[in-house]
Amino acid sequence: MKTLTANGITIAYDDFGDMRAEPILLIAGLGTQMIRWTSPFCAALVARGYRVIRFDNRDAGGSTHFSTHPAPDFGALATALMAGGRPDVPYTLHDMAGDTVGLMDALAIPRAHLVGRSMGGMIAQVVASAHPDRALSLTSIMSSTGNPQLPQAAPDVMAMLTRPMPDPSVDIEGYLDRAQTFAQRITGLDYPIDVAAYRALVREEVRRAYDPAGFARQIAAIAITGDRRAALAAITAPTLVIHGADDPLIPPACGADTAAAIPGAEFMVIDGMGHDLPAAVEPRIADAIVRTAQRGSRLPVTALALLGRV
Repeated sequence: MKTLTANGITIAYDDFGDMRAEPILLIAGLGTQMIRWTSPFCAALVARGYRVIRFDNRDAGGSTHFSTHPAPDFGALATALMAGGRPDVPYTLHDMAGDTVGLMDALAIPRAHLVGRSMGGMIAQVVASAHPDRALSLTSIMSSTGNPQLPQAAPDVMAMLTRPMPDPSVDIEGYLDRAQTFAQRITGLDYPIDVAAYRALVREEVRRAYDPAGFARQIAAIAITGDRRAALAAITAPTLVIHGADDPLIPPACGADTAAAIPGAEFMVIDGMGHDLPAAVEPRIADAIVRTAQRGSRLPVTALALLGRV
């Protein structure tokens, strides 16, 4: 893990592959860390001829945590939004998009292929719409537009997501049990989680940083940013939208809405996949990302392949 300063914060990141190859920037989801983009997945993209950068969003992992700001009161936040108000929150998705662009600036990357999952997909969408000159292509995975008319998460899933977790410093096994139960609920029936691997991943996230208030601040950032469809209509980068057909957290209609909002976007539905990226589908997703990246590349495919072999 490396760190740098960008957009006024510290950002932790990993960098893989040939520095001369076109970059793919992987943006993590709500409350998770860059290691959810697994090393084999990063390696698969590198093997296809790309430089791959993954990083921790603000309030996650090794990046800056906004600990001087308390966890938001979700009841008060919802009431204010429903009344048409604009609650005071530490940051929005636009600030998180600014972190992404700042990271690119610090690494001297003028343009990149943007790939985001869940909340990371929302951040990638904001970058591609607000900073069109920085996006070579966009892949939005299991994400949404902020359209308030879309189906919401299944009630039990939302309850599990927002219920306080055991403190892992006191009860690590209880914490892992709850995380596992949630993961098993949101995964698709065709792709059950590898329990041992998942528990090891969550344990590593806890070791890197445990901050439930940061998770809550990220939820507030999503809520306050609201409906982004008008902005998404201005995206010009080649776009792929991927969604699991069995996603109970962000239903497939949200992916369809994303694809409909972005001109020329391709919508790819993966049967049997829920709100996760199973190892079994990673090669298929990597191929789809690369296919989209090649549409937005500044270099011919043959040149990209050669760069990957140097």
